[in-house]
Amino acid sequence: MASMTSSSPSHAPASWDGFAAAEPEFADTVRARFRLYKHHVLATLRKDGSPRVTGLEADFRFGELLLGMMPDSLKALDLRRDPRFALHANPGPDAEMNDGDVRVSGRAVEITDPEVIARFIEEATPPEPFHLFRAELTEVVRIGLDNDELVIRSWRPGQPLRTVRRK
Repeated sequence: MASMTSSSPSHAPASWDGFAAAEPEFADTVRARFRLYKHHVLATLRKDGSPRVTGLEADFRFGELLLGMMPDSLKALDLRRDPRFALHANPGPDAEMNDGDVRVSGRAVEITDPEVIARFIEEATPPEPFHLFRAELTEVVRIGLDNDELVIRSWRPGQPLRTVRRK
């Protein structure tokens, strides 16, 4: 007998460009929100599975969302062991949320290609040495206010942009 519950198929994570191709206007909104501030908050998983939250600079370059970090930093070691992450955009100096609250999550894949790293160094001039990861997105969420409603927009690879409004 067939099950009464349906399950949605899992979809492969998307690069930033893949997300932007699927939802260009939403991607522009999310990128603009991240670009308001230099530092953001990264959540990774420690060896014991508990969360670690640290500061991070996010970089949009080469069609990717790139995460750079100091060599052998705990967050880099966390991502090497378990690539799952969430990145929350800096909320800003006050509680107004005029530009919304944004986060992305997925898997971070370390970039080891010397040509890509050399190109990144040439364009971004980061302090060296460093680890560089690219984000493979599994979810992008923006929460904002529209008059008296909370508007939650979320996207997952292979699914349409979803909007939920709450009073």
